[in-house]
Amino acid sequence: MTTMTTPHAGPGAAGRSQGGRIFNFSAGPGVLPEEVLRQAQQDLWDIDGSGIGVLEHSHRGKVIDRVWDEAEKDTRELAGIPGNYKVLWLTGGASSQFFQVPMNLLPRGGTADYLVTGHWAKKAQEEAAKFGTAHVACSSEDRNFSYIPGPQQTRYSASPAYVHFTSNNTIFGTEWTGEPQGLPAGAPLVCDMSSDMFARPVDVSRYGLIYAGAQKNLGPAGVTLVIIREDLLERAPKELPTMLQYRVHAKEGSRYNTPPVFAVYMVGLVLKWIRANGGLAGMARRNQEKARHIYDVLDSSSFFRGTAERPSRSLMNICFRTPGEDLDEKFVKEAKAAGFDGLKGHRSVGGMRASVYNAFPPEGARALAQFMRDFETRNG
Repeated sequence: MTTMTTPHAGPGAAGRSQGGRIFNFSAGPGVLPEEVLRQAQQDLWDIDGSGIGVLEHSHRGKVIDRVWDEAEKDTRELAGIPGNYKVLWLTGGASSQFFQVPMNLLPRGGTADYLVTGHWAKKAQEEAAKFGTAHVACSSEDRNFSYIPGPQQTRYSASPAYVHFTSNNTIFGTEWTGEPQGLPAGAPLVCDMSSDMFARPVDVSRYGLIYAGAQKNLGPAGVTLVIIREDLLERAPKELPTMLQYRVHAKEGSRYNTPPVFAVYMVGLVLKWIRANGGLAGMARRNQEKARHIYDVLDSSSFFRGTAERPSRSLMNICFRTPGEDLDEKFVKEAKAAGFDGLKGHRSVGGMRASVYNAFPPEGARALAQFMRDFETRNG
């Protein structure tokens, strides 16, 4: 794959990155590294000197073989994925995994446990209930999903086929700081990591299956990364539709049919960017720093209010409000005019949400923090 080039840095400004673009706080599709976008521009026209752009190459040709091999190699090395796990590139987003997981892993008449800590965790549980018993082992809906339940609030079933949780909750701004505790013996842990995948080191060996839509931390929309332990591949009933069987995609190297080549190519570039910026440990430090700038404002303010309880706050999606909806609207409007885009909260909850995924530049978090202080001075 072509080595990425770094663009010439333009003059920085409040509400502008060093590359001259406004700060994109969108919750997804999220911001991508500027050098990745520059490389993609070049490779859309001609990748690797082949005379053909990446969008036009055969998914079984040598150029895409290299893209595929490097993407898997970098995924494995960055996450320390053991050899007895398969890396799959699938379509349908994380929402398709809500039903593909139980279709493959939940036997007829079986029970799976779900830890319901947000909108998407609830959606996953509801989809699983179409295929068997989807037991709610814990839920934070009683306080509008503002916290992560602890072990004392969790009641697992006797012998679940698996335990499912969503590691980061984009709409409500909460995040698990580690794996759930007290898991039933032998129950594989399944995790939707869509919005904090590769944001910090994770011990993959503690999981049976991890899945993540790419459009937050990994690349553009269009591809879903699935990491699955090999012994789970054969759990699926043979009568499942071919395209819904993990074993088929594992056997065919995720190219049973024409896959989302461009999306996987982009993920490959992002993985190289992560490696060049300190790997997953580097991402963890970077993300903690960015979130700290904004949370420091919330913690010291009598004007702004964070909506997630402190022990459960997300490093990816920082949700907050002003004293009233009119001021919320004014904040979003003025922020956008100043070069801070995507700050309006999810339509179901309102308020504001600053999504600071891996590629979001630290200077953007610092600039937003200063804008928040200035806004409070003018409106508090």
